[in-house]
Amino acid sequence: MIRPSTLVTVTTIVVLLFLGSTASAIDTAKAFDDPELQARYEHIISEVRCLKCQNQTIKDSNAFLASDLRREIRRMLDEGMTDAQIYDFLVERYGEFALYRPRASGKTLFLWIAPAFLLLGGAFLLVVVVRRRMLLPIDDDPGDEIDPERST
Repeated sequence: MIRPSTLVTVTTIVVLLFLGSTASAIDTAKAFDDPELQARYEHIISEVRCLKCQNQTIKDSNAFLASDLRREIRRMLDEGMTDAQIYDFLVERYGEFALYRPRASGKTLFLWIAPAFLLLGGAFLLVVVVRRRMLLPIDDDPGDEIDPERST
């Protein structure tokens, strides 16, 4: 049988865990009234890199800079800016690094096509090495082996 003190302790721990998870919410700003606008906001903040953390989106980061960027994006959406205008603003202010998926432009074109060229180069090199190895003679004749007793 469970003792009453154990039941109270377990209940207290469960309640504190639930309260702790809601207290640590990152984006505490009021949601948009328009669900479409809220969905755009969620999409944009999940595509923008936290410039301080560098390995998180501003949606997942609790850094002050991420909070400031979320507030700025919310303001721009309230002003009626399009997603492209918001991304342009972020790139102009912080560079392509601010976006998790940099645009395919002249500056980033090399980064987008380099993996394909590296794979093709590796495949070409593999074919060349295998063909050269196939042209080498095979010494399977046991009579060609050097007898250690005769070599002296």
